[in-house]
Amino acid sequence: MEDSLFFSQLYTRQMGCSTEVPNKTKAEQFIDGLRAFLFPEQGGHPASEAGLALVFDRLKLDFRILLQPLTGQLNKGIIEITALFFQEIPDIYRKLIKDAEAIIRFDPAATCLEEVIIAYPGFRAIVHYRVAHCLHQLGIPLLPRIITEYAHSLTGIDIHPGAVIGERFFIDHGTGVVIGETTVIGEDVKIYQGVTLGALSVEKSNANTKRHPTLEDRVTLYAGSTILGGETVIGHDTVIGGNVWLTESVPAFSLVYHKSEKKIRNHPSFDEPINFTI
Repeated sequence: MEDSLFFSQLYTRQMGCSTEVPNKTKAEQFIDGLRAFLFPEQGGHPASEAGLALVFDRLKLDFRILLQPLTGQLNKGIIEITALFFQEIPDIYRKLIKDAEAIIRFDPAATCLEEVIIAYPGFRAIVHYRVAHCLHQLGIPLLPRIITEYAHSLTGIDIHPGAVIGERFFIDHGTGVVIGETTVIGEDVKIYQGVTLGALSVEKSNANTKRHPTLEDRVTLYAGSTILGGETVIGHDTVIGGNVWLTESVPAFSLVYHKSEKKIRNHPSFDEPINFTI
């Protein structure tokens, strides 16, 4: 391909998309600013009520600017969407405080609320998710994914903004956690590192169907467990052990685990290699 043709195609594509997507850097700055507003422990500064009101107004202005490129894709006007979103901020904050308190209650290593807010990657991912989920419900395209993918890059926790997650949600350690778009999670659920809540099929024809599992209240998923399928329901008060693979429903109060096999060697080496299948 000649350079001139390449540059022409590149320029045309850039011009075609540059006014249709929110600015990624500004989106990241916005969620950082909102977190600092809600939790000054993250690096913000406690302010008077008047000072908080000024910061809140500034966040609204930044949000409206962030939405400008999406004007033609929104189902409501920018001013109306801004008002609707910021009306939800107190409820988002209430849920986040409950999430942080749940981490303190469930994790013996957590010493105080401030430690959870400052240092726990699971809590940071939940902050981003709860904000992004609200934006997703308002029908705002792209921006929710930018916010959750920002958390993904920082924490290793991948939560789709379309997932529905109940109150007092606890992610411990968190690295490698994946929660798919149509996942439904109840209240007081605990998830450890390496857990996947995914789909059985990634065919594009299934895009508008429920592809990911449902976890009822008070379910615990230990490290490395994988739950797949839109019809898979994990009943309430169930414990799923580490590295369990599930593609079918489990009744309430279940305990699901793999039993390790132990063999005592009577000579230095095995006759056959240990085989495993992923």
